[in-house]
Amino acid sequence: MYTSIASLPSIWMIVLSLFGLTLLITALGFRKPVYFVSIGYAFSIFAMALETIILFRQQITVLSLLHNLLLIIWGLRLGIFLLRREFQPSFRQQSGETNNQYGGISLSRKFVIWLGVSFLYGLMFLPGFVSAANPQPRISSGSMIVQASGLLFMSGGLVIEALADWQKSAYKTRFPKALCNVGLYRWVRCPNYFGEILFWLGNWVMGIAFYSTLLVWIGSLIGLVCIVLIMFGSTRRLERAQDQRYGELPEYQQYIQTVPVLFPYVPVYTLKKIRVYLE
Repeated sequence: MYTSIASLPSIWMIVLSLFGLTLLITALGFRKPVYFVSIGYAFSIFAMALETIILFRQQITVLSLLHNLLLIIWGLRLGIFLLRREFQPSFRQQSGETNNQYGGISLSRKFVIWLGVSFLYGLMFLPGFVSAANPQPRISSGSMIVQASGLLFMSGGLVIEALADWQKSAYKTRFPKALCNVGLYRWVRCPNYFGEILFWLGNWVMGIAFYSTLLVWIGSLIGLVCIVLIMFGSTRRLERAQDQRYGELPEYQQYIQTVPVLFPYVPVYTLKKIRVYLE
């Protein structure tokens, strides 16, 4: 028999505790605003997934456990990568440009960003939460295939994003001022963003069997759409930055005209003309 999360006692107390945990971690952004969307982002997902496994350890299913473990691995991997990147010489100039961009943000605006990103990370994590809170979905071959597909997308996205970050970091250590066009970057110009989209798509798919109310459907979709738009915006921002650094190089012009910008094998070579409201 399917159990709705609404029937679980104290479920809203758990939701509030997860949101409070996210608020605590993303508060790092008050020290350096970029942390709202970098270190705070990664470790918020990590912490929520870990707390969810602990709280629902007596009822969580194997698939839901795997779901949340992938979220833990993703958040921990990205968080550690971002922390280590802070100390890389090749990143310091870019970091300085980012800090200048966010340097003039007022305290009131920081407060709004803090609440907004914390709420967004909660919506993004919602599929992982409901899959753990609802241990007995309607079992069918179709739902099993859907969940298996979700796990495949999440695993593939995690591997692609991690490999892309590692390849670019290793390349920039050797050639700090050169454009990275090796490894996965030969197939798509933003493989890390593509991997992140694939990961969060898989996360949303994994939760389909557990979306018991319209509110949960809407909340989970908002989280997925927002992260996809953010990745589109990040791609646009990276395109503009690379145009400024390498725009006069003939090899760069050939690269951007022959290698897809975000999705491999999809002949879309720029997103600069697409209006994105989440950058």
